[in-house]
Amino acid sequence: MRIPAQSVCTAIRGDIVSGVYERGTRLTEDLLARRYGVSRVPVREALRTLEAEGFVVTRRHAGACVAEPTEQDAADILEIRALLEPLAAARAAQRRTDAHLKVLRGLVRLGQERSRRGGEELRSLDGWFHETLAKASGSPGLITLLTQLRHKIAWMYVAEPQAAPTETWAERAAVVDAVARGDGERARALAALHVERSVAAHRPGRGARAGRVRGSQHPVNTVSARN
Repeated sequence: MRIPAQSVCTAIRGDIVSGVYERGTRLTEDLLARRYGVSRVPVREALRTLEAEGFVVTRRHAGACVAEPTEQDAADILEIRALLEPLAAARAAQRRTDAHLKVLRGLVRLGQERSRRGGEELRSLDGWFHETLAKASGSPGLITLLTQLRHKIAWMYVAEPQAAPTETWAERAAVVDAVARGDGERARALAALHVERSVAAHRPGRGARAGRVRGSQHPVNTVSARN
């Protein structure tokens, strides 16, 4: 069975973001093919995609390696997010479907109910909310860019627990209300304020540069991986 390059790309990206492959680690096609139980062809295609996304660089005499973003690179990512998420909210106000609105309202309700607990469960709701808001924009290019930004922010930053999660979800509820009313300018302004306040919860990650590879948590071809 031929494993699609997209699946291999998702697995490698996930391992880079989670720190399985630390910054500067060399990524050889043979090693990756064995680790994920696939041939070298989808690995090669996946590495090209990850290089275009900025997760991988090709170095002379070393080949493909995990990129090592600078502090300026990390700062730029948050600045770009601050520009694009309000745009997505404004477009969502004009293009959202009833299904998008139902999911957004449901996520806000869950977030408000669980905001006293904190933890990973609440963090996953955060990601789901922003992903749904991006999809509601109805812009494939914008959705792709915001998805890549979320991956990079998860890679470059450690998100601190929200100091006031109830306020955070109140801000999101206001964004959803503006989207529901079709008020693009208000949705844009509220989303910009929300993103600006959330920046304080991010601190640069301390990813090691030693190039050590830990065990992967994302096998692709599980049959081959076990054999």
